[in-house]
Amino acid sequence: MADFVYEITCTGSHDHEAAVHAWADRDAAPAWAALPGLSAVDLYRPLRGGTHDPFNDDGPGPLLIAMLQFPDQDKLEAALAHGRFRRSLAGKPAAVAATGTAMERRLFATAGAPNPGPLRAPFSYVVRYHHPAENVAEFVAHYLADHPPILGKLPEIRSVLCYLPLDSGTAAVLPPADYMLGNEVAFDSLAAFNAAMASPVRHELRAHFRSFPKFSGKNTHYPMMRRQLLPH
Repeated sequence: MADFVYEITCTGSHDHEAAVHAWADRDAAPAWAALPGLSAVDLYRPLRGGTHDPFNDDGPGPLLIAMLQFPDQDKLEAALAHGRFRRSLAGKPAAVAATGTAMERRLFATAGAPNPGPLRAPFSYVVRYHHPAENVAEFVAHYLADHPPILGKLPEIRSVLCYLPLDSGTAAVLPPADYMLGNEVAFDSLAAFNAAMASPVRHELRAHFRSFPKFSGKNTHYPMMRRQLLPH
């Protein structure tokens, strides 16, 4: 199962977090939800404490991630060219930086759901792999072939998703992030995530990570809570 998304990631001092959320809730998200062709908008907010991954601790995530979903790339690009979308960005707090990245999103099977459905669970562990790598295509192919099936074995996991950046004209709307690949795993709660991270599968994932083709870019892991808005 696949769809297409435009990820807007807002970063800056955490002093501006409340202002970013107010802008998104009051102005931006309602405008995004009215875009033609849109399937849904997901708003991700960082969690501060309470999670435990034995191998990674990258601190709180971005101030906000907004994920605009579309059934195909043509609808995504048409919506981003719409005046309503460009106007929606005008009220963003000036001290906050933003990237906008168009991606294909693929959903993978889990042990409890061999036929993956839509993203529903509210807790997401948002992982991104950044350039550079010795061979990006090799890195991505290796990851997609072998890592999602291991992720799908985590106890109580609800969704496994991968994000593949698109080479498209959408980069002119906001500067794109320097991703090679994105990953996300979703759980019903913070407690379910912590239990999965304490399982033997987490160690299996770490062993597979050591087999990845060489890359020297950063990879980040952020626990976030997600809220979905449906189109008007």
